[in-house]
Amino acid sequence: MKNYIQIFLKFIILISFLFVASCDQKNESEKKASSENLENNQKILLGSIKRISVGEKNAKITIIAYESLTCGHCADFHKNVYPVLKKDFIEKGLVKIEFRHFPLDIAAFNASKIGQCKNDGNADVLNILFSGQKKWAQGKTPEEATKYLKKFLEDEGINVDFEKCLNDKAIEDYILNDRIDGVKKFNVNATPTIIINDKKFDKALNYKNLKKYLEKLI
Repeated sequence: MKNYIQIFLKFIILISFLFVASCDQKNESEKKASSENLENNQKILLGSIKRISVGEKNAKITIIAYESLTCGHCADFHKNVYPVLKKDFIEKGLVKIEFRHFPLDIAAFNASKIGQCKNDGNADVLNILFSGQKKWAQGKTPEEATKYLKKFLEDEGINVDFEKCLNDKAIEDYILNDRIDGVKKFNVNATPTIIINDKKFDKALNYKNLKKYLEKLI
């Protein structure tokens, strides 16, 4: 009888171990599923954010411009190169340009959030931020930089939910992903960096050099 009791107890213990193991496996499965759901939800959120781009979707040439909104050379590109590039190549359906974020400081990071938040895919707000760069890209602390940016937007009549845009996690991740991808894919380490059909443009960034390069690709 004693042996039967021992066997029965061993059976109960074995069942309990199997149950615990099953629960652990279930917990791990639930954690994995939860993680995958979060990742999928994040991809959906990021996928819903429109890339700032100008030009025909199926243009033969794609330019990717990695920029920081506090970068003076980037502002010069938007003032002196981009308008002519748009007229001669983009509006003719030959070139599409994508503007990607590569913020170099907190002021640029916040400005990128605004440019991406108040955006339906075009570069209007981006161009306004670059044209008024000297007015808002100042301040010795992040708080001061944010204050100048907010005032500039108000003065320009750009209607945006400022706090909501700055605190939008999906947009924040989108901008940071741009920067990470730039480093990984194209070894971007300065702004502006111009990528043309997946190759880094390594000549001096002026319209003469850019035009000559593009004409060889057409």
